[in-house]
Amino acid sequence: MTHLWVRAEQRPNEERVGITPEGAAALVKAGIRVTVEESSVRAIPIDGYRAAGCEIAAENFWPRAPADAIIFGLKELPEDGTPLTHRHIMFGHAYKGQPSGQALLQRFKAGGGALYDLEYLVGEDGRRVAAFGYWAGYAGAAVSLKCWAAQQRGSIAGPVRKVPSKAALLDQLAADLAGLGRPRALIIGALGRVGTGAADLCTAMGVAVTRWDMAETASGGPFPEVLDHEIFLNCILARPGCPVFVPASARTDPRKLTVIGDIACDSTSDFSPIKVYDRATDWDAPALRVHDNPPLDVTAIDNLPSLMPVESSRDYAAQLLPSLLTLTALDAGVWGRAKAEFDRNVANV
Repeated sequence: MTHLWVRAEQRPNEERVGITPEGAAALVKAGIRVTVEESSVRAIPIDGYRAAGCEIAAENFWPRAPADAIIFGLKELPEDGTPLTHRHIMFGHAYKGQPSGQALLQRFKAGGGALYDLEYLVGEDGRRVAAFGYWAGYAGAAVSLKCWAAQQRGSIAGPVRKVPSKAALLDQLAADLAGLGRPRALIIGALGRVGTGAADLCTAMGVAVTRWDMAETASGGPFPEVLDHEIFLNCILARPGCPVFVPASARTDPRKLTVIGDIACDSTSDFSPIKVYDRATDWDAPALRVHDNPPLDVTAIDNLPSLMPVESSRDYAAQLLPSLLTLTALDAGVWGRAKAEFDRNVANV
């Protein structure tokens, strides 16, 4: 019997989960054994999973799960170097040359386990079957506006924290922007999920948006229009051949740009299109100031949907459930394609 083990998240400020109690009930009905770990932080309570017929395990018990269990989480595992013997479903961030990703692949190679990277679960058309993109864009644009508002008041953005709903986030932003005008924002990747979320947030807050996608960046740059907007929101994943949107010289070039929201957050990738920074930011310090006078702040938080954990979890889980229901055929379909991607990458570490 296929056994899905839903682990507790161990990363700070991560309350999301990739399956709801309703989805778990559908898996159980389909003959899949489901174990859900207790969690001190998960936004969706454990009682719903128990009622759905799931087995309940202690928090962070997954290293001792049965050998045939498929471990399902969202974000990173503790970086303790231990060999990974299980099959894991999660966001690995391991295939674009990231140093931490190479270490993760080495752990899988040492333990004989396998990674089914959620970013690489794709249909026959090559499109991802599930993504948090909309909520990443929505929250990333919100944090970028918070950074801009703080600049207008002569400071740098302070900590951000989760909100119970989209409405609560909009209320917070309205308070941040009270008495201020509105910046102009340029979104690259505006036609995708991430860009759509970012544009919707900007529109809700009265921010004028210039929407760019592949056609506008086909020339390969440079793109002076980026520097002519107060806010730039990068909503595309870094890939080989990606043009540079913000060169290192942007720090000192004449510009109106004062906030970069790297929502894709590929700061450590060799293919990053933003060359003025080299590390992610976090909830406690969302803005990295890379130049003064005039200021240039970069915000690049890599778990943005966690700002709205319930809404983003339910949306993502609904997208992913049809694929989870095919876990009994791991060698085919989305799972087979993800395993092939893992095999190609792990062979090179």
